Amino acid sequence: MRIRSTASVFGVGVVFLLAGCSGGETGSAAPPKSSVDPAGSSSGRANGQALPYAGAPKVAEPLSSSVLSSGPCAALTPQQVKTALGVDAQGRSDTLPGIGPKCIWDNLERGAKVTVYYVTETGRGLSGLYENTKPQAAVWKPLPGIQGFPAVAYVASTGGDPREFCAVSVGIADNLTVETAVSLGESKIGKADPCAIAPKEADAVVTTLRAKAGA
Repeated sequence: MRIRSTASVFGVGVVFLLAGCSGGETGSAAPPKSSVDPAGSSSGRANGQALPYAGAPKVAEPLSSSVLSSGPCAALTPQQVKTALGVDAQGRSDTLPGIGPKCIWDNLERGAKVTVYYVTETGRGLSGLYENTKPQAAVWKPLPGIQGFPAVAYVASTGGDPREFCAVSVGIADNLTVETAVSLGESKIGKADPCAIAPKEADAVVTTLRAKAGA
């Protein structure tokens, strides 16, 4: 069985949902570089514009950035990771320059991978995604909200095959997002819709953050 290299972002939930036989290469699930604006700040403005803009929804009850202090490897419990991947997996932390910290869990045998990004360095929140990613997105599905936070499921033009990959961006503040996505193993492709699964998984990450905030 050939190992499939993926770069996905995702939360938790359905038993062994991601784990399948290995398959082909998928694209990166990292938030697109085009959405990065190092000049963004937490002041409610980014690049001279008031947040939100570009049609992005406002975050009515934002969370403090302090809920992200433990890092994305704390966003999922070991049991949630095992439920998703079918194996115990240790999270591997890293930082994506210009975007923020990430954590990766994977099942190398089956080619499934879970990654969570805390998008803390763009300063633009969902506005950057709406401005730069929406026009070229292969998939763009605004969601009704995840526990009261605005969210969108999407596959960027360079983000991978929509049959096996989908990302969800949740605005936890006007200038902060948390990225969650799924990348399916080959045996699941065509049998499960990653953009139907990803919002459920993003919900688990939001639950963790709200608990940390005492909400």
